[in-house]
Amino acid sequence: MKTTWSTVLLRAAAAALLCAGPALVAAPAAQAGPPAAPAPGLPGTVDSLVPAPMLPPVTAPVPPIVGAGTPAAVEALRAAIMPSNVGDPFFDAWPQGLDARPDGAVLATRDVTAPTAPLVGGGIAQALQFKVKTTDSSGAPSFATATMLLPRTPWTGPGTRPVLVNNLPIDALGRACTPGYTMAHGLSFTTTVTDFVPPTTQLAIQHGYAVLIPDHEGPRMAYAEPYVAGHAILDSIRGLRNLRPAEFGDSRIAMTGYSGGAIATYGATKLIGSYAPELAGHIVGSALGGVPADFEMLTHSMNGNLASGLFQAATLGIARERPEILELANNLAQQMATSPLKDQCVYELGATGVTLLPINVMANVLDPLHSPVAEHIYTEMRMPGRRSTAPLYIYNGAQEFWIPAQGARELYDEQCRMGVSAVYRAVPGEHAIAALTGYPGAMTWLDQRLQGQPAPNECGRG
Repeated sequence: MKTTWSTVLLRAAAAALLCAGPALVAAPAAQAGPPAAPAPGLPGTVDSLVPAPMLPPVTAPVPPIVGAGTPAAVEALRAAIMPSNVGDPFFDAWPQGLDARPDGAVLATRDVTAPTAPLVGGGIAQALQFKVKTTDSSGAPSFATATMLLPRTPWTGPGTRPVLVNNLPIDALGRACTPGYTMAHGLSFTTTVTDFVPPTTQLAIQHGYAVLIPDHEGPRMAYAEPYVAGHAILDSIRGLRNLRPAEFGDSRIAMTGYSGGAIATYGATKLIGSYAPELAGHIVGSALGGVPADFEMLTHSMNGNLASGLFQAATLGIARERPEILELANNLAQQMATSPLKDQCVYELGATGVTLLPINVMANVLDPLHSPVAEHIYTEMRMPGRRSTAPLYIYNGAQEFWIPAQGARELYDEQCRMGVSAVYRAVPGEHAIAALTGYPGAMTWLDQRLQGQPAPNECGRG
């Protein structure tokens, strides 16, 4: 009989109850520390309750990860966890000959003004969607999609029209969950409220700025993977400049993102100097809020509580690019990763947190969060030693418990030590409230950068 993903969740809950005992049942919604350690027999018990999934044959190879050297069984699992096609070749189709194209080369364009204009409240002359060549986390050829919004009003400020790169918190595993899909196809059940609230895009248009909105998770929907996001964003900026060099070739560019969008902005900011050094003089600032700068911290704050659904989704998103994670996946993890969950958006993924399942229940080793694979992933996600070439505005909720402010503060301290002009703001509230309380300061700072004002530097002020 076919195992449905709801059955998988029920069996997973049973496994957790049997193996983790009363401590797991009583886990609080905002647990401060890691969940209770699993019983010694956990991996074997889970696999005895949950069968391995029936993986379809690999009829078309997944575009490879350079140097991965993954076993055939893991590669078959990796193919099965990839996002499903959405029926739009603009997002689904891998272009031929990518390895012969430079990063940022424009591969395709299409006008999406008609469906996009009503969504952003009018005021735009054009919404142009384009597809560019980029690279994945390992340096293999890939592609990215992005949408450029051009205001109706002429730019009368100094220089050419500035560009705000709005890295929205996609936080999803399915291709229909991206802002690009909504702008091409209109509102749907996959549209995320944070695509439009707070109104960053609308305010930027009113100020006369062009807006660039990258689909920064890439074609594999690698949620929370900062290298994929950073490459996609920087190559989208390159693509915009290649499309309209006279209009944007010398424009001031600023980037912003909150939460999942901050992961993307963080990745792009840290990669400017090494990946796109020609943009260093043009990207004049990055504002990051609620940034998950340390994935290891999230194993304590988002694992085994109501946030565990998004934590597990982020792990799957990273595993799509880093298949070594899949070698630790037990039957339960494989069932969930190949189920319809692999195509869900933020609301559905977040709702799975009601199971309170710790990720420990999904591994074939006793302590996956302290395994060599995990330690390697933590280091990679921190992107250590990479200096931003752009000034930074970093803010975090002072009462934040899902994404601790310590990670954002350590990012600020790291960049200050490297000589970056930076500002840090502790704003009132937890994650959702801080998105609002920190918003005015971030937008004011971005506006000043796009207007050409020098960035303040508060490093060393305590």
